[in-house]
Parts: sequence; structure tokens; C-alpha cells
Amino acid sequence: MAHSSDSAGTHQARKRIPASWYNVKCKKCSRLNDYLKATKHEFPDYSCKPVTPFGDVNARLLIVGLAPGKHGANATGRPFTGDYAGVLLYQTLHKFGFASKPESVASDDDLKLTNCRITNAVKCLPPENKPTTDEVDTCLKYLSAELNALNNGLIISLGGIAHRAVLKVLKQKLSGFPFAHGAEFEIGGNTLLASYHCSRYNTQTHRLSTVMFEDIFKRARQILDGKD
Repeated sequence: MAHSSDSAGTHQARKRIPASWYNVKCKKCSRLNDYLKATKHEFPDYSCKPVTPFGDVNARLLIVGLAPGKHGANATGRPFTGDYAGVLLYQTLHKFGFASKPESVASDDDLKLTNCRITNAVKCLPPENKPTTDEVDTCLKYLSAELNALNNGLIISLGGIAHRAVLKVLKQKLSGFPFAHGAEFEIGGNTLLASYHCSRYNTQTHRLSTVMFEDIFKRARQILDGKD
């Protein structure tokens, strides 16, 4: 697996992503910056940088995760690539016509997403995969820029923290749009569809099954195709 973030594929991806959505040089969160440095020292071939959104810039489907995984996106430089959580995600995206292949293995493979983009509420790896509220808030300007570019689109929030981050950007209260798997809301011309995160913990404890996750994307396809 290619871990380097300096691959041609990664550079091409950065050219497609507007500067307002991502900043590879961002160091505003000192705790996260220190953790990236320590992780880079431990794993020199890992990217250990803020992870850029991946996929179609003009996509109507935006998938919002929590943050890069230590041995996944933080290593490869592509969201949900290189760790367990990405296995089910990319298989499902391929099944419903959003991905050219059922597996994402490296930032420089030839996988393409169609009418779909994947991003994270927090762009940098947090210790124990748990960003603080301040770290989420600091990163919201990037998510805000992405959401502002979405028109008549669909947002899938993977997990409660991502869901709350989306609502905060949209200036909505959680009490009005509570997180639950399969919950669906219309907000400002876009649809918000909530899902449990496709993490190893959720799938192995059967909180999230393959069928449950596929049902989210079946519904996404219906919405985008206008088959309500």
C-alpha cells in the first residue's frame, strides 16, 4: 500500500478541491499538530497531514465522517482508505453506483467517485479518535465551505459527532434534528440522512449491519434519482 501523500494521485486530487475546503498546512489545533508529529516519528511513511476531501467537486452526495483513522486516512491521505471502516463504505458506494471499484487501497489508485464526495468533520488525526469540541469547531470553516457549495444535495452524516458538526454549520439545533440511524431531514434545500458510523466496533457488535448500511445508500440513490 502506498502511504505517501506526495503521490501524483494526491496532487491531482488537491487541484480539484477548492482551497477553502482544505488546508494541508493548517496547524491551528496544537494538540492535533503535536499528535501528528509524534505519529510521523513513529510511522515515517504515513502522510500525517490534514486529509483532503475525496471525490467529485460537483457532487450532490456529500458523506461526512468524523476524522481520519490513524492507520487509515492518516496513513494514506485519502478518507476511509487503509482501515476497516472504509471496507464497507467503498463496497457500498460501488454497489449503488457511486464508486468505480469496491475497494480503495491507496491515494494513487485509479478509483473514481461519481456524484459523490467524502470528507471529515475534523481533517486531522485526533488521539484515540476523539477530537475535542474546540477542535471540531476550529475545523468547521472547511466543512462550512463544502456545505455552502452544495445545492439540492444530500448529506450523509456518519455518526453522532459528524451529525452535530453538520447541524452546527447549518445553524440548527440538535434537538430539532436528533441523530438516529436512518433519520432524514430537509434543511435549507438539502437533505440530511443520518447513519451509524461504519466502524469496526459498530459492525462487530452488530449495531450496524451490512443491510442497515446499504439501506442508507439505497435511500440516497432514491433521493438523488428523484424516486421518492
